[in-house]
Amino acid sequence: MNQSLYPSLYQINTRLWFNRLSRELGHPMTLDDIPDKELDRLAALGFEWIYFLSVWQIGEAGRNISRTKPEWLAEYREVLPDLQVEDICGSGFAITGYTLNSKLGDSNALGRLRDRLHQRGLKLILDFVPNHTALDHPWVEEHLDYYIAGTPSQLAQKPNNYIKLDLSGGSEILAFGRDPYFDGWPDTLQLNYGNPSLQAARIEELLHIAQWCDGLRCDMAMLILPDIFQKTWGIEMEPFWSKAIQKVHQQYPAFVFMAEVYWDMEWRLQQEGFDYTYDKRLYDHLRYGVPRPVREHFWANLDYQPKSVRFLENHDEPRTAKTFAPDVHQAAAIISFLCPGLRFLHQGQLEGWQTKVTVHLCRGPEEETDPTLETFYSQLLACLRLDIFRNGTWQLLECQPAWETNWTWDCFIAFAWTAQNGQRAMVVVNYAANQSQCYVKLPWSDLAGKRFELKDLMNPVSYDVYGDNLLSTGFYLDLSAWGYHVFQIVESI
Repeated sequence: MNQSLYPSLYQINTRLWFNRLSRELGHPMTLDDIPDKELDRLAALGFEWIYFLSVWQIGEAGRNISRTKPEWLAEYREVLPDLQVEDICGSGFAITGYTLNSKLGDSNALGRLRDRLHQRGLKLILDFVPNHTALDHPWVEEHLDYYIAGTPSQLAQKPNNYIKLDLSGGSEILAFGRDPYFDGWPDTLQLNYGNPSLQAARIEELLHIAQWCDGLRCDMAMLILPDIFQKTWGIEMEPFWSKAIQKVHQQYPAFVFMAEVYWDMEWRLQQEGFDYTYDKRLYDHLRYGVPRPVREHFWANLDYQPKSVRFLENHDEPRTAKTFAPDVHQAAAIISFLCPGLRFLHQGQLEGWQTKVTVHLCRGPEEETDPTLETFYSQLLACLRLDIFRNGTWQLLECQPAWETNWTWDCFIAFAWTAQNGQRAMVVVNYAANQSQCYVKLPWSDLAGKRFELKDLMNPVSYDVYGDNLLSTGFYLDLSAWGYHVFQIVESI
């Protein structure tokens, strides 16, 4: 299957979705029961990747912790006032093995789902959690050396980072999985990447998973970079990612690796071999709402930007419709998804849902669709189906003051897109709470002597302009707060 240079991805919270569909169908669902019309709908929307969250087997130990932690229970009840015990299924990141969760089907169901997706031009991406396993993973009994051990004094001093487990060979103190800035995740155990045997076993798991899907989203991938691991645990390790990715690509050359990554380590993980890395920095800039840092973010090298995962929400972030005011939401989406990179959209985002549901739950609240946002995303996805935004050449445009004392030019972010067939487009956003004006310089030198129509694909607006004016002074813009245009630029006959 051919893939766009800048594909779109749709994340599905598998357990929440199946809960809803099961109620509609009147019986528990497996992957084989996903209606064809649902997969057809996702393909028609223009997505190329479907990311199924939380499909792996989890254990009773993690589920019991999810059901007994008081602070977690309080969070669940905020989401589900009518919470029932069976709604708490345990974190999909406390994994006991990379086999399909038995409630979702038999061992070959993932392969059948992948094949159904391929028939529609879709690819399947799943999770890989490199840093830790569940408390009751078989390795705890079979390969205790794969884990980081603790001491009685560490357990006494930092009970939020260690646990004492009663195993068949006696009691052992082990470390919870964690990152260096927070307490441990109490339903997980930390793997020891200083052990070469553990690294070899993880590579075997990756090769095993790769037979069922087309790519992996690697959770908190920066935690097992050698310097981060050493900082967190005081243990030296050999580099893992470059070796692991190379091994998988030897058998599955087209397999895609996407890193969840923070702390400005995106470029480094791209150098390790990752095809895509989360762009949390752009999200943070957009959420803060100041235009200049947003624009300056796009000064990054063009070797780097196409590998960035652009998002406004995912299962870890709050809902966009809850976080951003409606007009800011739309402006931020235009910037996020009409720049180069992988466009990551989350189930419920297109409908304007507002409730973030923790990964410990398998039921969410019923939410109303926001018709304004639904229409907006329908138009935006129509833009993203155009080849110019999938495979075109992108560049950041220069904006200039509309007059000498005009400071509002600094509020604009503007992009140009050029397709291989010569088609052109321009994206402009006034990312500010005030009306703003500017002239935007267009990059095409062959506009002279021609007349063009600038037709907005997102609004019922069009302009007839002369190419000479576009080259000499630029295109004049006067936009209301958070206003935007997505212009298709067509030569007039």
